[in-house]
Amino acid sequence: MLGLMMDMPLLVSQLIRHADRHHGATEIVSKTVEGTIHRYTYRDAHKRARQLANALKRLGVGPQDRVATLAWNGHRHFEIYYAVAGSGAVIHTINPRLFPDQINYIGNHAEDKVVFYDTTFAPLIDKLKSQLKSVKHWVPMNDEYDRLLDAQSDDFEWPSFDENTAVCLCYTSGTTGNPKGALYSHRSTIIHAYASALPDAINLSARDVILPVVPMFHVNAWGLPYACALVGAKLVFPAQHLDGKSLHELFESEEVTMSAGVPTVWLGLLNYMKEKKLRFTTLKRVVIGGSACPPAMIRAFQEEYGVEVLHAWGMTEMSPLGTVTTFKAKHRKWSAEERTRLQNKQGRVLFGVDLRIVDENGRDLPWDGKAFGDLQVRGPWVIKSYFKAEGGDPLKDGWFPTGDVCTIDADGYIQVTDRSKDVIKSGGEWISSIDLENIAVAHPAIAEAAVIGVKHPKWDERPIIVAVKKPGQEVSKDDLLRFYEGKIAKWWMPDDVVFVKELPHTATGKLSKLTLRQQMKDYKLGAG
Repeated sequence: MLGLMMDMPLLVSQLIRHADRHHGATEIVSKTVEGTIHRYTYRDAHKRARQLANALKRLGVGPQDRVATLAWNGHRHFEIYYAVAGSGAVIHTINPRLFPDQINYIGNHAEDKVVFYDTTFAPLIDKLKSQLKSVKHWVPMNDEYDRLLDAQSDDFEWPSFDENTAVCLCYTSGTTGNPKGALYSHRSTIIHAYASALPDAINLSARDVILPVVPMFHVNAWGLPYACALVGAKLVFPAQHLDGKSLHELFESEEVTMSAGVPTVWLGLLNYMKEKKLRFTTLKRVVIGGSACPPAMIRAFQEEYGVEVLHAWGMTEMSPLGTVTTFKAKHRKWSAEERTRLQNKQGRVLFGVDLRIVDENGRDLPWDGKAFGDLQVRGPWVIKSYFKAEGGDPLKDGWFPTGDVCTIDADGYIQVTDRSKDVIKSGGEWISSIDLENIAVAHPAIAEAAVIGVKHPKWDERPIIVAVKKPGQEVSKDDLLRFYEGKIAKWWMPDDVVFVKELPHTATGKLSKLTLRQQMKDYKLGAG
């Protein structure tokens, strides 16, 4: 016996239709690439998305054709999200921070038919035009784009189709070999938007003003362009203006209540605010993910500025949200110090994600907060394979291996201790590089730090710290190592400290330990 419910597929077009119908006057504010402020509403965005859907048809874009973007967070990019997906094509957001060879590979592998681009990327586009063989149209996102829309009627009825139809293609460079594509469906995208908006997730509502610092080319800005339309929240887009001064001005002028981004961006903002002795007047919470958030950053936001930190974890293959550190009822009785210590973990799962940790033989490990294991996940917004089956079947017994090593405590909170490829194994025991990094950046003279394992003749590997000093600050190797005393087991103590002017980062703002290990390949430790 089947339920007697309406058979309505879950489609992305329903989100923008809902935002128009029930939150039509709510603003979408963009700081343009030129630096001016653009304002309009969800109703305006929906109208222009329908015009663009008609324009796409005239450009020869059909169902399941890939339409690429090389663009910052802005109102035009938002329209493209909905016009492409709503009409049944697939939006392919390209990360412009990737190496040109990677972008060439991705564009040709995706077989993109149209590319929309912000004019800041014009030099890159000039190089790509002769190399991306499938692209028929290159559209700059300026007056030319606006004229393309103005020439079209807004009379467009969003089509209905199978909710498992592909909606968006995001490539990850976090795998071995060439970047691989995660191909999301309308169904997975809607379910992810619902789940991420929940109070025990990112806690979104129509009362919020949300500024996604995380780029729309990085896993769909963590799903915020969809989830904000779902709840009717005001959106504020910063384009490429991600320096501390620009962000703080936007937070204040638009009365932003919530934002999301990677630790490196927040580091710049906090440094600027401390230097200028500034405060937040409306910001209530920030989501920090992409890489582990240093405890010092959590304390700075909460204790110095009164902004709640939601420490989150996920990955491109997970659409991307997997866990968020939110409290349970019993944590109300905990001290502030105990609660902050819990926030250093990456959180507990949302409904829709299941997880486990396993040993090298695939056996389940206990949830005791002590056992380290390889983290595996499954759920309706987790991929089952990569686009065009690149890399073969990634699943292990129906679970997706994340490549993260972590612990899980009795309440289900995970703590990522390393990427499996970054784990330091010394004398047969694991050492958490993330724990060691968090201690380093807690030192008042350290701006950023990475810990890597280097070959050792006796212990196989030993940890060393590679650190960047804050401007005008001095700290010696011995000073920094003394800072670790009493905080870790003696055998975890790093063997050396190397000071550098800057650390390498990936195209998504994460520390690139692969690059760092290559840079340090000639470094040698003594027998000790």
